[in-house]
Amino acid sequence: MQSFRTELENPVVEKEIIELEKKIRAYRAGEMVEDKFKSLRLARGIYGQRQPGVQMIRIKLPFGKLTFKQFLKIADISDEYASSNIHFTTRQDIQIHFVSLDKTPELWAKLAADDLTLREACGNTVRNVTASPAAGVDPDEPFDVSAYAQSTFEYLVRNPICADMGRKFKIGFSSSDKDTAFSYLQDFGFVPKVRQHEGREERGFTVMFGGGLGAQPILAQKIFDFLPEDEFIPLIEATIRVFDRHGERNNRNKARFKYVVQKLGLEEVLRLVEEERKAIKSKRFVVDREKVPTAAHPPLFTEQVTPVDPLAYEVWLQTNVFEQKQKGFYGVYLKVPTGDIPTEKARQLVASIRDHVADDMRVTQDQNLLLKFARKESLPHIYNVLHELGYARYGFNSTLDITTCPGTDTCNLGISNSTEMARVLENYVEEFHGDFVYEQHLKIKISGCMNSCGQHGLAHIGFHGSSLKAQGRVLPAAQVMIGGGTVGGGIGRIAERITKVPTKRVTLVVDLLLNDFKANRLEQESFHQYYDRQTKDYFYRLLKPLADLSTLTEDEFVDWGRNDIYNTAIGVGECAGVVIDLIATLLFESEEKLALAKEALQQQQYADAIYHIYSSFVWTAKALLLDKGINASTQIAIIKEFDNLYVQDGIFSFPTSFEERVLQINKFEPGKEFADAYLLQAEAFYYEASKKREELRLSV
Repeated sequence: MQSFRTELENPVVEKEIIELEKKIRAYRAGEMVEDKFKSLRLARGIYGQRQPGVQMIRIKLPFGKLTFKQFLKIADISDEYASSNIHFTTRQDIQIHFVSLDKTPELWAKLAADDLTLREACGNTVRNVTASPAAGVDPDEPFDVSAYAQSTFEYLVRNPICADMGRKFKIGFSSSDKDTAFSYLQDFGFVPKVRQHEGREERGFTVMFGGGLGAQPILAQKIFDFLPEDEFIPLIEATIRVFDRHGERNNRNKARFKYVVQKLGLEEVLRLVEEERKAIKSKRFVVDREKVPTAAHPPLFTEQVTPVDPLAYEVWLQTNVFEQKQKGFYGVYLKVPTGDIPTEKARQLVASIRDHVADDMRVTQDQNLLLKFARKESLPHIYNVLHELGYARYGFNSTLDITTCPGTDTCNLGISNSTEMARVLENYVEEFHGDFVYEQHLKIKISGCMNSCGQHGLAHIGFHGSSLKAQGRVLPAAQVMIGGGTVGGGIGRIAERITKVPTKRVTLVVDLLLNDFKANRLEQESFHQYYDRQTKDYFYRLLKPLADLSTLTEDEFVDWGRNDIYNTAIGVGECAGVVIDLIATLLFESEEKLALAKEALQQQQYADAIYHIYSSFVWTAKALLLDKGINASTQIAIIKEFDNLYVQDGIFSFPTSFEERVLQINKFEPGKEFADAYLLQAEAFYYEASKKREELRLSV
C-alpha cells in the first residue's frame, strides 16, 4: 500500500482521510483488531461486500441532492476505482462497488473536493437524512424542508452523541401530508405544518417518533401535532443522547431505537428526553431558511422537437412529469431500473439535459432521479434523451415502478437475487398489466432478505428473499407480504406475511393479485380498502396453490439471473456495525475519548467535550466489567453494574455512587467550569482503572 496524503480546503476532512489511511496501515500490519477496524471503516462509508477482498462505498447525499458536477465526479470515481456503475439507494445515497480497501482514502479525498462525503454513511450512526425528492418544488408543500434536512445533517455529522451508538438511527422529512419520505417508519419523521400565531405565520412539524423497518417493522407514534421549527433539532439531540445511553448494544436484533420505546414505554422515553434537555448543546436552533438556495433556472429552449414515440410520450407526460409550485416549470422523474446507471450513460445524460433543467437533481426513495425546473418547451427534447438512454419508461411511482435492494449481487446478507426478480417483474407487469401504469397506490417492493432495504415492509405487494426445503434440497423462495403502504399525514401500514413461494413463481403471485383486484374491487376502492375487506385469510387461500412444493420443476431450484444450483451462502451483515468487547480495545477507546475531549475544550465546544468525557467513563467501566465476565447490554446497565460489582465491594470509591458521578452529564448546562471538572474526574477514573486492571493481570 502506497502512502497517500492530501490537501483539502476543509482541515477536518483532511485529518479524517489521513487518519483512515493510517488505520488501514495498522490493520494490514496486524496492529488493529478486526472488530475495531470494521467499526471505523463502516463509520466512513466502507462496507464489506459478499465478494471477498472488495468493498462497497456509500456516498452520503443529504436528502438526495446532487449537482451535475458531483454526479460526473462520482462517475469518474466509479470508473477509476469501482465497476463503472452508479447505484441509487432507498435512502437517497449513492453506492459504488468492487473498490479496493487500500484505495478508499484516495477515493474519499477526490470526492471531498466536490463536497461529497462518506462520513457516517454506514455503521452505528445517524444515517443519511432523507426528504421528499420534490421538496422545494412540490405544489402541495407548506414550505421547502430542504434547509431543515441539510441543517440536521450538518448538526449531527461528527457529533459525539451519535458517533458510536448501539445501532443506526434514521431521520426523514416529508414535503407534505402525502408523506413521500415515509415519516411513519423513521426513528424521527417530520411532516411540515404552518399555523397562524399572534397574527404571523409560524412554521413547524408534525413529529413521528420511534418507527423503523427491518425484520420487525414498527410504526412510529405521533408525539407532536405541531412542534415549532426552532425546537426540532434540540428534540433530536436530546433523544439521540437517550438512545445512546439506553439502547441495546449486545443483541443487534433488538438494538434499534424502536425497541427502547417498546421496552421503556413512550411516556418514560419522553420523560428521559425532557431530562436530557438541560445538557444539550442547543436549547433552540434557528434554521437558515436560505441554506439550500433555489438553483438557477435553465434558459428558454426555442427549437421545435418532436417526440420519437408520440403515444408513449403522452403517457410519460401524465405519469413522470408534474407542474411545480413554480408555475411554468416542470419536474421530470427518470425511471432508473434497479437504481443502476452505468457511468457512460450518466455522462451522456448530464451533457444532454444540463441546459434544460436546474443544476439540482434529487435521488428518490424508490431509486429513481428527479430533474427540476424543466420548461414546457424542453420536455420533448428531455424525453428523447431519456428514450435513447433507456430512462423514459413511463409509470413513475406506479405498480410498474418496482423498488429493490442489491440482494445477492453484492450484499453479505442477500438470500435471493432481488435485482433480477425486479427486472423480470417490471417487464411482466408492463406487458400483461399495463393498465396499472396510472395506479400510484399499489406499489411492489423487493428485498433480498428480511431486513427491508428494498422497503418490502411498506409495500402493497412485497417480497423478501428466503429459502425452502423440498426433495432433500434447498430452493430460493420469496416471502409474500401484502397490505402495507403510505396512508398520509404520518400514518402508514405495515405489510402482513401471507405465504412463502419459490422465487420463480413471483410472476404468478403478482398475476393472481392484480387480476383479483381488477375483478373484485368495488368502485373507487383502494388496494388497502380491498385488502381489509377481503381479509388476510382470503389472500392466503388465494395464493396457497402457489406454495405447493409437490409440483416443483428443476428450474425452480435455480435463482433468478443464475445458472447454478441455489445455495444459501449468507455472510455476516455489517450495515448495523459491530459490537466491540475486547478489554484492551475499550481502554484504548476510552483514552481516545479523553483526547477528543481536550481538543473540543480547546475549541470551546463544551457540549461535545462533555459527551466525549461521558463516553470515556462508560468505556472504562465496560472494560472492567468484561474483566469480571459481565457484558452489560446498555450504557445505563454498565453504569449500574459497575456500582454493584466495584463500588459496593469497595474496589472503587465515589462521594455517592458511580452512577451519580457519570450522570452529572445531564444535570449541568454545558460550560467550561463543569467540563473542566468532569474531565479531571474522568481522567482520574481512567488512570485508576488502568492501574487496577494491570495489578489484577499481574497477580494472575
